[in-house]
Amino acid sequence: MALTHTPPWLDTSQYIKLRLEEAELALKFLDQGLHRNASGKVFQAWKAMISAAAAKNRELIARHYTGVVKDRTGRVRSRADIIIALMPTIRLREVASMLEEVYGRELIHLTDIALNLHEFQYNGLDPEDIVSRYTNLNDVEKDIKYLAEKTIEWVKRLSQA
Repeated sequence: MALTHTPPWLDTSQYIKLRLEEAELALKFLDQGLHRNASGKVFQAWKAMISAAAAKNRELIARHYTGVVKDRTGRVRSRADIIIALMPTIRLREVASMLEEVYGRELIHLTDIALNLHEFQYNGLDPEDIVSRYTNLNDVEKDIKYLAEKTIEWVKRLSQA
């Protein structure tokens, strides 16, 4: 399955469909015991889902991210459009918080789980609880399954909106 990049503002429905495939792929990785790969894939799926939700609510995002920036090609673009397109990890929780007024508090809770899994992807398990919030694979598996299921639900919800 080849995942292509579709910018969220060009075709939100296609972008959302591809993100659904990422969440399903995370579950396949998990079934194969590839915990870190699965956590990374479900994180990417959730991050893209937030990006799609932000694209559907561009005006809300643009109220916070004002002005323009130059992209890598030197083209001047709206700061909001760059945030929506790239959805930097550092902005993920902030954008989820903005979207709370449209979609509710659950987005923030799920974003926190996604960020925990992102941290696990890079650091793995940590029995000392210093570099990762996860000390056992059971908790990792539960969070991957939960976030994948919720991502699929949210993708379907956004597709119908």
